Amino acid sequence: MTLKAVLFDFNGVIINDEPIHERLLEEALLSENLRFNPEEFQQYSLGRSDRSAIVDLCSLRGRVLTESVIQAIMKRKLQAYQTQIQSMDELPIYEGVLEFIEILRSAGCKLAVVSGAMRAEIELVLTKMGVRDCFSAIVAGDEIRSSKPDPEGYLLGFKQLQEQFPELELAVENCLIIEDSFPGIQAAKAAGIGVVGVANTYPFHILHRVATWTVDSVLDLDLERLLPIVAVDVEETSASIDSTVG
Repeated sequence: MTLKAVLFDFNGVIINDEPIHERLLEEALLSENLRFNPEEFQQYSLGRSDRSAIVDLCSLRGRVLTESVIQAIMKRKLQAYQTQIQSMDELPIYEGVLEFIEILRSAGCKLAVVSGAMRAEIELVLTKMGVRDCFSAIVAGDEIRSSKPDPEGYLLGFKQLQEQFPELELAVENCLIIEDSFPGIQAAKAAGIGVVGVANTYPFHILHRVATWTVDSVLDLDLERLLPIVAVDVEETSASIDSTVG
């Protein structure tokens, strides 16, 4: 079986911008006169869309938001994120990511980003990195109905690659997902696609329990050893993740 496509998560895999998002999420809650609890960030935000995080965190505080308020909060957060990214001389890109993207591109692999981040955020960062043209598909959190761990985003990204490159006869067995979070890994497995856990956000020994493959850095990935990727049973994966984070 040949590796033909790699689907990347974004936050926590390509760019180390979680501290930025945590601060902006705190500001978003304060704008609604709600106190932010840093301990909740990992549970409700990592690997999930802004919408899901904002709605759930407000709901925990007894606040039900209208759609217009949700959109207004997301817009303010997006604008603040764009301002900060544009002002940075050097982006906090994870070590080895640019090299790994070039290795995959040179090997003929098709690339996609599937993330809970908003499209404008993803486009801005990839463009500033100089790799936007390397990615054939982007599935963003503001374009899908469900956040990870729902597999909707990865299934859509896979479908988009299939439609763009019919000559590849792309199957899930030809694909690999790179993730850093439990919701993302669960979404990948639910989509039936092998997933590499990169220990950027959680320790190696924890990700190792749930991911198909686990590495400290994307540069540790050996493509020759990744060719026989096999999907893992969804129920086993979900149970393993639940027991790990529970």
